[in-house]
Amino acid sequence: MSQQSYGLPSHASAQVSSKDYQNFRAFLESACGILLGDNKQYLVASRLSKIMVSNQITSLSELIEKISLVNNRALKEEVIDAMTTNETLWFRDTHPFDVFKNTILPAAIANGGSSLRIWSAACSSGQEPYSLSMIYDEYRAAHRAKLPPLNIVATDLSKSMLEACRAAEYDGLSLGRGLSERRLRQFFEPTENDCWRLKAVCRERVRFQLLNLMDGFISLGKFDAVFCRNVLIYFSQELKKDILRRIHASLKPGGYLVLGASEGMTDLSEFYEMVHCHPGIIYKAI
Repeated sequence: MSQQSYGLPSHASAQVSSKDYQNFRAFLESACGILLGDNKQYLVASRLSKIMVSNQITSLSELIEKISLVNNRALKEEVIDAMTTNETLWFRDTHPFDVFKNTILPAAIANGGSSLRIWSAACSSGQEPYSLSMIYDEYRAAHRAKLPPLNIVATDLSKSMLEACRAAEYDGLSLGRGLSERRLRQFFEPTENDCWRLKAVCRERVRFQLLNLMDGFISLGKFDAVFCRNVLIYFSQELKKDILRRIHASLKPGGYLVLGASEGMTDLSEFYEMVHCHPGIIYKAI
């Protein structure tokens, strides 16, 4: 059946009433903390159209009603997955990875710990944790340094994304977003289906885990650094501060927090001190 037969034409935003949109905004914020902006009806309709067609749901109000039922957990997870799935870039923004290379790795050597634990929060399609794993190998080769073993915990609330991350296979379009030809040849191997798979040495340092940042994450343990980039901008100020406080509790003393370029921190000076890295700013746990 076509999308048109379920009231979801190409200009689907016209089919989403203001009341339904506000109710869906409330659901999404309650479920995963994401605050949709005003006039995002088209985004909602376009991302949910396949789900509505496959479940024979004719309106957003009906979808909201169904995902509110206790026995419809799978549908609820599918909706959240559709609204939160985003593909990112390799070595996105560059300077966070320079910070990892120039600040975090030397600190790990100086501290002489038995291992280096990194948390990549909201890891999306896996480019961030795998980029960090590549930097680790490059640093070790360039400096002939004896680095502690690297363990990366990468979390996301999208099951489909995490399944793709674990496979570590990427097509040419995905690899063209920020990955150099040199790194492609060094760290990837071709597959039979015209994709490339990250080599085991980089892949095996990363453990992927389903996690909603609204939930507790104390069970993840303590980290030397947390990369939580380009996700807090979707949350309310109150929830953002709550997450940052709880991230502080997951950092080892003196551990580092790396946020996105457009993300800052206010009223948390008792938890973090700002560190200027030229370029970029990171935060050190007090």
